[in-house]
Amino acid sequence: MPTVRFRGEAIECEIGAVLRDVLLAAGLSPHNGRSGALNCRGHGTCGTCAVAVEGPTSDPTARERRRLSVPPHDTESGLRLSCQTRVEGDLTVQKHPGFWGQRVDEPPVSAQDE
Repeated sequence: MPTVRFRGEAIECEIGAVLRDVLLAAGLSPHNGRSGALNCRGHGTCGTCAVAVEGPTSDPTARERRRLSVPPHDTESGLRLSCQTRVEGDLTVQKHPGFWGQRVDEPPVSAQDE
């Protein structure tokens, strides 16, 4: 079983699980601040669940590529939408600041920053 590391927690999950679902089931949010309530609920249209991911994942979906190509996101940022990303092995996940988590030039957001 793969392990997802996020905000100091290690979460085991099934291969192929949707990253957003894994985080939420563990009581962790891939959203910053009010975007936890103001989001598309996993449809890949809002972009608020964007995270930095290290480790094996599914390829970006067409919906994910389309959303990440629209500001405030940037396709060069390397971010992934957790709602469109499937876990394929052990991952380390970071959430950056900003409503959409788009501020990759700033330190990641810790749980107490929310």
